[in-house]
Amino acid sequence: MAERSFAREIQQLRLGAGAEFRGEGILAITKALLENGVGYVAGYQGAPISHLMDVLADAADILSELGVHFESSANEATAAATLATSAMYPIRGAVTFKSTAGTNVASDALSNLSSSGVVGGALIILGEDYGEGSSIMQERSHAFAMKSQLWLLDPRPNLESIVRMVEHGFALSEASSTPVMLEVRIRACHVHGSFIAKDNRPPPFSLTQARNAPVRDTGRIVLPPASFAHEKDKIARRWPAAVAYIQEHGLNEVFAGDLTEAGIILQGGMYNSVMRALMRMGLADIWGNTRVPLYVLNVTYPLVDAEIVRFCADKRAVLVVEEGQPDFIEQALSKILRQADSPTRLLGKRILPMAGEYTVAVLEDGIRGFFAAAAVEADLTPRANAAAVLDEEPVRALADVVPARPPGFCTGCPERPIFSAMKLVEKELGRHHIAADIGCHLFSILPPFNVGATTMGYGLGPASASALNGGEGKRVVSFIGDGGLWHNGLTSSIGNAVYNKSGNVTIIVDNHYSSATGGQDLLSSRAVARRRSTGHGIVQAVRGVGATWVRQIDRTYDVARMRATIREALTTPAAGPKVIVASSECMLNRQRREKPLMQAAAKAGKRVVRPRFGVDADICTGDHACMRLSGCPSLSLKHTGEKLRDDPIAVVDNSCVGCGHCGEVATAAILCPSFYRADIVENPGRMDRFLAKIRTTVIGALQRRRAARHWMPA
Repeated sequence: MAERSFAREIQQLRLGAGAEFRGEGILAITKALLENGVGYVAGYQGAPISHLMDVLADAADILSELGVHFESSANEATAAATLATSAMYPIRGAVTFKSTAGTNVASDALSNLSSSGVVGGALIILGEDYGEGSSIMQERSHAFAMKSQLWLLDPRPNLESIVRMVEHGFALSEASSTPVMLEVRIRACHVHGSFIAKDNRPPPFSLTQARNAPVRDTGRIVLPPASFAHEKDKIARRWPAAVAYIQEHGLNEVFAGDLTEAGIILQGGMYNSVMRALMRMGLADIWGNTRVPLYVLNVTYPLVDAEIVRFCADKRAVLVVEEGQPDFIEQALSKILRQADSPTRLLGKRILPMAGEYTVAVLEDGIRGFFAAAAVEADLTPRANAAAVLDEEPVRALADVVPARPPGFCTGCPERPIFSAMKLVEKELGRHHIAADIGCHLFSILPPFNVGATTMGYGLGPASASALNGGEGKRVVSFIGDGGLWHNGLTSSIGNAVYNKSGNVTIIVDNHYSSATGGQDLLSSRAVARRRSTGHGIVQAVRGVGATWVRQIDRTYDVARMRATIREALTTPAAGPKVIVASSECMLNRQRREKPLMQAAAKAGKRVVRPRFGVDADICTGDHACMRLSGCPSLSLKHTGEKLRDDPIAVVDNSCVGCGHCGEVATAAILCPSFYRADIVENPGRMDRFLAKIRTTVIGALQRRRAARHWMPA
């Protein structure tokens, strides 16, 4: 159950030649794949291309009509290995995943593929995840493209350019027998626009033909002596063929301007931001006209020497806009101009920051610095710098009243009780080394839980603690999600622990989905999927690789049971790894499924019951231990207004989803009895009204009795 359905939008994928396509970048990419005769598509979800996988899944019927095979792969390596079909058959294939984490996982397959080369066009659509919004390490895809000599496209972030690069990406791959990477940043994935569609094309050479007429070419298998020939072929044939295609079809673009003494060479993906910065300085307009000449690298690897030398020929200085580090493109440009004996001065990371996201404000400052350093005269319209707004007094004053809030679990998240139980166990047994993993559960490293010392990769939580497997002392606790388990953790983490007779503890956080990537189904998902096989239990899989001490908890909100099970795992004399499978459905996906049903039932006049929790203001002591062991966003503070109670008390706000975790924590930790549960009944029946009347009468009588007991004469 993905976080968003594209059931309505995908109908545009049926548009024919001449029709106007309107929508998001990810939809445009899918349409471009179908227009260019793709034969198969595979991938693994991850920001910012999770929605591309969701679009492909929703469009499965349309793909099937065209004879296009789509698979949601087990991981990025599986997806990349799928492209082996294009290495042997003239079939166009595309795969998609998040970079650079995805390219790291897929590196083995991609390296082999780049060595052997391809017959059919092979397109690797990478969700570039660099900058302040990134959830991973700050690295770029460019290094991988250079290392394996895969051509890298970085289209301008508008639908026409993106669709054009998909078309030329396949053709470039076939012209040079080389896989091609198409890099799309988050803004490109979600930019809205339009383009004129073409007819969808079934693959000219089908997968059925490949199955029925298999071919075998040992010259494409990476094994000596063929592998040595591959290396020579890359330089002698493939690279020149790629450069020739790029030049012939004008994949890189030049935008002329009247300030001919200066110029800007930029990555295609940075075009919109550079244009916005120039507009703020009065050097460009909203229609794309620029006074500063631009050379836009829609292909950032390989570079075309002749085009670069030609662009720089009449310019005193050129600014290189290359987001991220190291400065791969700037170094290459320096070499090209040096070898051509060009006098043009090249400026880049000396003017712009070496690392970090190039926002419009950063680019504006950099371009102003470039004109000053290059001594190029231009009337730069002074505008209010966006960064300066942060220094204004009213904005800075917000820091005093709005505290910084770290990211954390959603309201009602079933993973929160697991870490509440972990904190309670720590109070009894002391602190343990805790290895974290990629996924929602990684939020446990932040307040209020503050557990987790390392994270090394998706599904590698227990593996990252392998050095601590043996010896005396406390056991190590490792976390891994169900998404990470099926990604590669079953072998890399669980199997490794079994094989090496680890005595440590692994907690598998099972929320029924690959939640951190958008709520996609997994092998162990409980939902019945039309095109996938689900319902495969994690406990059986773990036992299948040799684990014997395995405990299943089907309701993680039971904090007392979670605490007891973790304590048992840490203290049992049993040998071998201890595995706890803690299962409860992701609350976001549960709410997405149940809320529409409840709203429809209430609208139809049916009885609907919604649980809500609250705090009795008269009982709450203001200790706030419930928050320190929960951290639920629905738990907040309020002042009572009573003169003898200065400290604020706990309060449950309207975002509560009735999971019951706060009350469970209070019970397990023996905190206080201030939490209560109330059932909100819509369309109550006669019995509901009768019981409510009795309760109101009894409670009213008790309140009057209590008031009379505490009444004192004036």
